[in-house]
Amino acid sequence: MVWNDPINLMSYVTWVFMTYFSYPREEAERLMWAVHNEGRAVVSTGTREEMERDVQAMHGYGLWATTERAD
Repeated sequence: MVWNDPINLMSYVTWVFMTYFSYPREEAERLMWAVHNEGRAVVSTGTREEMERDVQAMHGYGLWATTERAD
């Protein structure tokens, strides 16, 4: 889960999603808009270990991210 923050530009968040997750621009922008408008977006799913790796990567890019158990 990536959360909205008052620091990062929308273009930067889109770039991170394209760079790290290899999302095409359209999907990266859709997720960025979800973060911006809804306050958060699920950007990845997988095992606990995979999600912890992705959260650490997002922190490395300066984004606010957490893991959340899917129901």
